Formats: sequence, C-alpha cells, structure tokens
Amino acid sequence: MFDYQAAFQTAVEQVKGEGRYRVFADLKRVRGEFPKAIRRRADGSEQDVIVWCSNDYLGMGQHPAVLEAMQAEIEAVGAGAGGTRNISGTTRSAVDLEAELAGWHQKEAALLFTSGYVANEATLTTLQRILPGLIIFSDSLNHASMIAGIRNGGCERHIYAHNDLEHLEALLRDAPVDAPKLIAFESVYSMDGDIADLAGTIALARKYGALTYLDEVHAVGLYGATGAGVAERDGVLDGIDIVECTLGKAIGVMGGYIAADAVIIDAVRSWASGFIFTTSLPPALTAGALASVRHLKAHPELREAHQERAATLKARFAAAGIPVMDSVSHIVPVFVGDPVHTKMISDMLLEEHGVYVQPINYPTVPKGTERLRFTPSPNHTDAMMDDLVRAMDALWTHCNVARLPAVA
Repeated sequence: MFDYQAAFQTAVEQVKGEGRYRVFADLKRVRGEFPKAIRRRADGSEQDVIVWCSNDYLGMGQHPAVLEAMQAEIEAVGAGAGGTRNISGTTRSAVDLEAELAGWHQKEAALLFTSGYVANEATLTTLQRILPGLIIFSDSLNHASMIAGIRNGGCERHIYAHNDLEHLEALLRDAPVDAPKLIAFESVYSMDGDIADLAGTIALARKYGALTYLDEVHAVGLYGATGAGVAERDGVLDGIDIVECTLGKAIGVMGGYIAADAVIIDAVRSWASGFIFTTSLPPALTAGALASVRHLKAHPELREAHQERAATLKARFAAAGIPVMDSVSHIVPVFVGDPVHTKMISDMLLEEHGVYVQPINYPTVPKGTERLRFTPSPNHTDAMMDDLVRAMDALWTHCNVARLPAVA
C-alpha cells in the first residue's frame, strides 16, 4: 500500500531542510491601535508586538468609516451573500462598489471577485478562451496568480526579462501581426519595490496591437491624485485595457476586481468559472470596501504620510548600515541572502523585541535573495522606528550578517 503519510511528511521535511518552513504567528489585532497587536505564544502567554509587514498599508482595516459601514450593513441585510451572483442575485453594496471602482480607474465597468488571486487567475484564463490564438507576454516577476492564470489557459506565452522593454519589443516583433496579443505586468513589484515603465509598455502595446493587463494590487489606494494607482499617477489610465486590483491591501478589507470596457467585463462575467461558480463576497465586505475607497479618494494626505514613513525608514536603516535594498516605492526590503539567517533574525525580532516581520524566502523570491520586507504605514511612529532600528542593529551584529557602509 502507498504510504500517504510518509509522502506528506517528506514534503514538509524538504521545506524544513531548505530553511524556508513557515510558522504562522498567532496575532490578535487591537481595534483602533494598528500596528499594535497581541501575540499568543505556544505556551498560552501573550506578548505585545508591532506589526511591520502588513499589506493593510494605510490601516484602513481599522478605520472607523470602514468599521461603521460594515456594522451598518450587517444590521441592515445580515451576514452572508447567499450564494453566487448568478443564483442568489447581488447585494446593492456590491453593485455600488463596482460602479465606484470603475469610475476610480476611468473605466466603463468593474467586476468583483473573492480575492485578487482569483481575479488574476480567472480573468487571464478566461481571456484565452474568449480570444482564440491569444499570445501572452508576461513579465518574469509577475505574481503567482498571474502565472497560474496564464498557464491554465494553455495559450502561447513568452516571458520577458523583468521591466526590460527591449526584450519585450523583440518578442512582440517576432509574433504574427494578425494574432491577438496581451501584455501582462504589474505596476509595483512587491518584493523588490520597483515600478514598471507603464508609458513605455503601453507604447509597445499600441505599436504591436496588444492589449494591456495591469496588476495594481500593491499600488491601488497608494498612488495617484485619488489613489487609483500608478497608472493614474503617470497619467496613462486610458492606455490600460484591463486593470486588476485587490480590496485586501490598502483598501483594508478582502476581495479583488478588474475594471475595463463594459464589453470586456460582460464577457469575463459570462465566461469565467472563477466568478460564475464562487459564492460572492458578503455584503459587509463590499460595504466596507466602498466606504474605504470613498475615503481614500478624498484623503491624499494619507498617501503623502505613507510615502514619508517609507522614505524615513529607508534612511534610518541606511544610516545604521542595515542593507536596505533599492526601492522607488513604499516597499522597504532588507537583504539577508540566506534562508536560515532570515528566519533566525525574524524569530529573534519577534521573541526578543516584539517586532513582527516575516522572512521572505524561496519561492516568493529567488534563492540567495532572501530578505525581510517592511511595510511602514502612516501609523508607525518615530518611536516605533527607533525601537526597530535598534533591534535590527543589535541582531545584525549578533547574527554576523553582512552590513553596508553607514550613510550619514
């Protein structure tokens, strides 16, 4: 008989042997006090911690406007959505949210999914069913959800070197002129913190007759005059055919969506299994997301504070000789380069200093580039940064990890 248990245990041991086994921290966020949280240890004792790696970039998951909208929606309509939108209908807050999202990205329509991952996977798979012979050109550092969607569709695909428009153009030039084409890329790449050349990519798409598919999950709410993302900041929203985003990061709730021309949205809605056969988002989530988007559109000072906090943390790390990686965005990655050391530092930061930041190891990043990834929010104070830098400085010495020359 096949030993199923041994096979599963071997799979786990392989991950442990490579130093990339992940242990989830048992955290309880405290309403109104983000980024503070309470950690429950294995022995049942509790520890106060500061969360430094949340993708709730602006703390909107704790914002009174969001919480009040969610509570009011539960009181008004209850908890669940009742099923798929095709069977059980759709809640009014979902309809209103899609209209708000479409307008935010200057598109005709939007479509909600249960997560950003599902939005990418379902949409990219479905586009290949709708567009026979589609050729997809994908940035080499695209998210796993985009890769899964592209692979699932089975179409011809070409991977271009990260943010390398010369390579992309060479691939486009070699493709059949009359074949449908799509360029799939992200705006902010969340592990390195770099940003794509949106205008240059759009120019190539127009030159070679390709659609543009932009993942803005780490940019929506954070860039642009109203927070619609890097495409808004760069003034190129009209050059993006399909934009995909999440409700689970800067918006602070849960879910994902795409926005595009009405006919594209209607086609995806009608063909995407990941939409058709999935229970829709609960009304409290769509109401909370709607309140969050409306608040973000009206409060650019949140984005300004967010950028200032990220720049300040980068400068403080550099001054201490901590190897902060180059980043033009709000992402603050610190290079370690070894999975065992990365996890060791992460564990010691949590246990000894009350600092929660997860190790980023393979397969999220290539082997040899393991790092800690910090995401400061407007709620992270100077005092919190002082404590963090002191802890990092001590551990870099204790663990004998390579430093950079201190920057004055």
